[in-house]
Amino acid sequence: MNVLNRIENWGDTHHPAWTDALRIVLGIILVLKGVSFISDTAYLTRLVGGLHFSLWPVMLVHYVAFAHLMGGFLIALGCLTRLMVILQLPILVGALFFVNISQGFSPLNSELWLSVIVLLLLLWFLVIGSGKFSMDEYVKQHSH
Repeated sequence: MNVLNRIENWGDTHHPAWTDALRIVLGIILVLKGVSFISDTAYLTRLVGGLHFSLWPVMLVHYVAFAHLMGGFLIALGCLTRLMVILQLPILVGALFFVNISQGFSPLNSELWLSVIVLLLLLWFLVIGSGKFSMDEYVKQHSH
């Protein structure tokens, strides 16, 4: 049994029920950030450099919006949780080190703290998985 299988097995067997509620809240936060991200067109315009659209920034904006909306929804349902967490990790690392740190380490920088908390929760759910009350567990139990 390799290391990844052992981590997955440990996460599946050491999963208290209250973490399912935490997973659902994490998914909702990600969906709301996705909605906020795509609804703030002024921010998107600044992010992609005004009218000088190049392919990479536009692709990045679409990836972040799609990953937050769909990934957050699937994480809340507990469907493909570990895969969705892996898709979220580069976004949160980028947000933490390239966007939020530039605003400073102030206790008033709520975006920085939200990014730190979400990143820690994503890492936690990468290890422990989706839990007992999830689509992953339902599929596992009813796939015989």
